[in-house]
Amino acid sequence: MTQVKIYGIKDSLNPIKQQLSDAIHICVVEALKYPADKRFHRFFPLDKSDFYYPSGRSDRYTIIEFSMFEGRSVEAKKQLIHLLFERLQPLGISPQDLEITIFETPKHNWGFRGIPGDEHELNYKVDV
Repeated sequence: MTQVKIYGIKDSLNPIKQQLSDAIHICVVEALKYPADKRFHRFFPLDKSDFYYPSGRSDRYTIIEFSMFEGRSVEAKKQLIHLLFERLQPLGISPQDLEITIFETPKHNWGFRGIPGDEHELNYKVDV
């Protein structure tokens, strides 16, 4: 399971939502061997007055947070990060304007489709 939250200034984020979601999803599928038919993305477009960020960033500053089952290798997570920095640049998000955070949680701390995550038979591997 991988849930993705994307934060940015709405005037910059809204026009590229679909392309950004597609690019993120392709990176997740490639780096984490995630099923192509599973996409859990939530966008949080913010007014400029609601989004404070460090100097040296532009209005295209974007934060991407991944919440996922623990078990992916360091190499897989680093590949995801590298792919995102590379593949989001054509959308106008420079490496200077992108921050990525990965939060990992044990399967038993997730609940979906009526049972805890560790009781599910997944159709994909987590230990990649």
